[in-house]
Amino acid sequence: MCRGPGHIVVYGNPAFVAAFGREAVGVPARESLIDLPPGAFAVLDAVMARGRPAACWIRFRAQDWRMTVAPRVDPETGEVYGVAFHLRPRSE
Repeated sequence: MCRGPGHIVVYGNPAFVAAFGREAVGVPARESLIDLPPGAFAVLDAVMARGRPAACWIRFRAQDWRMTVAPRVDPETGEVYGVAFHLRPRSE
């Protein structure tokens, strides 16, 4: 889960930590998730800007992965304050 337009990683589940390390939490995604292709960050940016979920296939660590991204929206103001994303290899 990321917060703000800089996509600061604020939470990573155990699978995320196993893939990217505990040190990825608290750091902007572009600095800590350097193995992700530029297209992955374009999807994070688009969901943050538009406030609508999106999904795409990305190439990550020599495999095809499905990346799904959902906006995190403040229920009181309707403001998009971050995104949550999920990666799943095609093989699963």
